[in-house]
Amino acid sequence: MGSRSIRIRLAPVKEFWTYTGLRLLIFAASVAIVFGIWMVVAGSVSVMWALVVGLLLSGVASYFLLARQRAALASHVDARAHRAAARFDEMRAKEDVD
Repeated sequence: MGSRSIRIRLAPVKEFWTYTGLRLLIFAASVAIVFGIWMVVAGSVSVMWALVVGLLLSGVASYFLLARQRAALASHVDARAHRAAARFDEMRAKEDVD
């Protein structure tokens, strides 16, 4: 069990972890920016509202900034779904022959 076996196991979910990690990073940065600006302007911060505004900002930012990663994830999921459908059809055809 070397690093090669770990790489083989993680390869199918690489796009998922890349996209999810970047989304979380953008969310954390958005909350930190909102929190900092709100603290400078108002002097006190409502944590709940800072999280909500950060969530909205990160959603909009990730829509534009992560388009390439989202497309890679979608193509990976689509290819996997097509392979599963092909295996299912193959198994169904095999049952029909028997």
